Amino acid sequence: MDFDAYARTGVDLANARLDDLDDLRTLLPDWAGDELTDRDLSLFRRARKRLREVFIHGNAGRDAEAVEELNTLLEVHPVQPRISGHDAGDWHMHVTSRAANCGAEYLAGAVWGLAVWLCEYGSSRFGVCADERCGNVYLDTSSNCCRRFCSERCATRSHVAAHRARKRAAGDDRNTAEAAPQQENLASVS
Repeated sequence: MDFDAYARTGVDLANARLDDLDDLRTLLPDWAGDELTDRDLSLFRRARKRLREVFIHGNAGRDAEAVEELNTLLEVHPVQPRISGHDAGDWHMHVTSRAANCGAEYLAGAVWGLAVWLCEYGSSRFGVCADERCGNVYLDTSSNCCRRFCSERCATRSHVAAHRARKRAAGDDRNTAEAAPQQENLASVS
């Protein structure tokens, strides 16, 4: 069973744009197709909000709250493990839901994956991107738990913005320092 894949499903859901059914179909291309309803969309929006809370708690070092939220989600989206395979030599485990629809199965797998991830690595590995313009969540897979951004793109964008801000501030300081002697010279001429 690939718990990391299930955990990544939880990250994908927490970061998903869910404005309409087309967004949900984009998130679940192999799962439901045209069977999705507005009820499914509401269910996924609620789950997305709760999963984001798990990451916010973990990122803030509030382990107990992250665990409590995941336990609640595990109650709402119970799992049922199943052996699956395409031929006799390809048996493997899947996490499914006790409910009959594929949306419930997706949610059960996502919650289960994040719960296993938390137990294995701790909630400090649940991150929220430090780029203020982003806000995506991620699982910190770095060797020393030092990741701050969801992607290299956000890290670069944030570092470039900080560099430019420092240059502007240094330039303003120089312009202010250069302007002061000129104002003194003008005052002495008058």
